[in-house]
Amino acid sequence: MKMYFKNGTVLRGDQFQEGMSFTIGGGEIIALSPAENMTKQESGTMIDLQGRYVVPGLIDLQLYGTEGFFFGGEPTVENLRGMEDHLLRQGVTRFLATVATNVDDVVLEAIHAAKEFRRESRGAFMGLHLEGPFLNPEKRGAHPRKLIRKGTVEEAKKWIDLAEGEIKMMTVAPEWQEKALLDYLKGEGIVLSVGHSNATYEEAYLFLNETVKTATHLFNAMPLLHHRHPGLVAAIFQQQTYASIIADGIHVSYPMIRLAKRELGCRLFLITDAVASATTGIYPHQRKENYYTTPDGILSGSSLELLDAVKNCVEHAGIAVGEAFAMATEYPAKVMGWEGHRGTFTVGDPADFLILDHDFNLLQVWFKGERITG
Repeated sequence: MKMYFKNGTVLRGDQFQEGMSFTIGGGEIIALSPAENMTKQESGTMIDLQGRYVVPGLIDLQLYGTEGFFFGGEPTVENLRGMEDHLLRQGVTRFLATVATNVDDVVLEAIHAAKEFRRESRGAFMGLHLEGPFLNPEKRGAHPRKLIRKGTVEEAKKWIDLAEGEIKMMTVAPEWQEKALLDYLKGEGIVLSVGHSNATYEEAYLFLNETVKTATHLFNAMPLLHHRHPGLVAAIFQQQTYASIIADGIHVSYPMIRLAKRELGCRLFLITDAVASATTGIYPHQRKENYYTTPDGILSGSSLELLDAVKNCVEHAGIAVGEAFAMATEYPAKVMGWEGHRGTFTVGDPADFLILDHDFNLLQVWFKGERITG
């Protein structure tokens, strides 16, 4: 049955349009127009949105888990299931489950869990993001040095073949890798992201926009901007490269988020890099109010929800509301090549959207044309 909505303030691209009406049916948006042009032709429910905001479902390309479901530490089907359900209630309708540098058995367990869960996923889980182990130990952050290494085509091929399409993204330090490996991964359709890298400005120009499309958690685990040694960050600013950022005010200060937005524009997108409390395994994250550290005090992850990251950009970094939402919808979709199908609100798109009040608090989540919260 079709459902009709009227009087919505709908996000189109990075701009909100007032007085919009739309129709959903068959799990898709099938009509969208100004309110005065909308007439209900067939049976179905009409919902008056009373000017409330409507935005596409949010997209998070890097997170390890939600509290109670730490897939990054224990990559099981049960943790993926709980993670997907929890994220949908938060308004995240597409996500990549992330695994950090770890022993080979954990990576293999994550691949097997992803393949098994695919059969029962509600559709928000889009695959895996491997952050490591092909990183630079000089910028390892919370990743254990002893497990970081240069990759080989043979090793990568073993994972890619076993995953059968479930590995969608990999964070690597390209300056540490052989070009043959980078070319192989790109050829397999893996979105490569530079991260935990100590690349110089000159080195970065050799791989940005050639084999590497984006950057992982801008500023974190990268060389600092320096007036004589511009480094990786300056190269990212000057190339047509995307970059993710953790907008919690802890991983990156709000003035630096404002600077990054000024330089990158529509190439800057939001991730949470969210983890969960753990007492076992390689990553025993300990929560400190609104962030996590390792037992020796290294900043290791956030407790962000993606909607809160959007609000932080608006309230603390001075980013326009529509643009801040685009950083969590349209722009990450473009990074993954999902434009036209994910992250926008257009006829033919999946009916995955959020309804928010005038303070941008979450009221309802709609997924595949069904209301799942509110």
